[in-house]
Amino acid sequence: MNRARGSARIWKPESRARTQDQEGGRVRGSIKWRRYTPERAVEDKVQLQRFELKYRVDENTARAIREFVRGYLELDEYGVGKPNNAYRIHSLYLDSDDLRCFWDVFNSNKNRYKLRIRYYDDDPDTPAFCEIKRRVNEAIFKQRCAIRKQAVAPLLSGQLPDPSFLISQRPHQLEALQEFCRRISDLNAKPKTHVNYLREAWVSPGSNAVRVCLDRQVCSEPQFTPELKTEMENPVMPFEPEVILELKFTGRFPNWMGDLVRTFGLRQLSSAKYADGVALLGERRLAPETLTLLREDLLEQFLERRRLPGRLAQQA
Repeated sequence: MNRARGSARIWKPESRARTQDQEGGRVRGSIKWRRYTPERAVEDKVQLQRFELKYRVDENTARAIREFVRGYLELDEYGVGKPNNAYRIHSLYLDSDDLRCFWDVFNSNKNRYKLRIRYYDDDPDTPAFCEIKRRVNEAIFKQRCAIRKQAVAPLLSGQLPDPSFLISQRPHQLEALQEFCRRISDLNAKPKTHVNYLREAWVSPGSNAVRVCLDRQVCSEPQFTPELKTEMENPVMPFEPEVILELKFTGRFPNWMGDLVRTFGLRQLSSAKYADGVALLGERRLAPETLTLLREDLLEQFLERRRLPGRLAQQA
């Protein structure tokens, strides 16, 4: 039933009859069902504008957080029936030869963006997603469109965006594809790394206004081709043994999230999967030698200031 994100006409849960308040109170009630079409699979589960807070915790704390949030949210449908409630996410990150997107994170620029192609398996019949993830001060904006996997190679070789690449013909999907291609052209962006990880996601029923994600086993390795592969040869794991906790919300910070932070004594810590992966790999492996400007001591400073303080830092 969960075979393809958007490739089949199947039934999915729509929402629960709830007694939940606007801040994401406890969930009660029965599930309603609807027909799940390819167009709905493309549109659903995307927070186009949100706030995002990141933390790192050990595995025991992650399991305790799972028990805490299950009283307010429900498990993302793609994790239902999966080991550890988690599904695999793959991203092919694009950047310029001088790694401008990486440097924007390194320099903590408030207004920055990342380009990636996200996918979930190596089935040629399931879609890939072209994504622009922008940070403007403290807000996160995401623009994405679903395309056919066969379109990835021509798209990254510079072919003009064509409506036939798209899964859905809704106008904003074509607009997103055109903007994605414009930014690729502006950066002269090319594939740089393949990142994959396991995601356990909990969502507010019916609205997706609130999400809590627990990301494990984050792996990163260089990749310079448009191939959407799922196997890795010799990746680095920049966050092991920690679990990345992400709190995402589109409106006011829910009161119960504040309780969660206080209960577990959480401290915010930047955890950029692409940038931290590049730093650990060494940008010399990703950029032409003539453009390599980063000294090893600066790389060490970058990695050091992104590590967890205290006990967990000693384990990393």
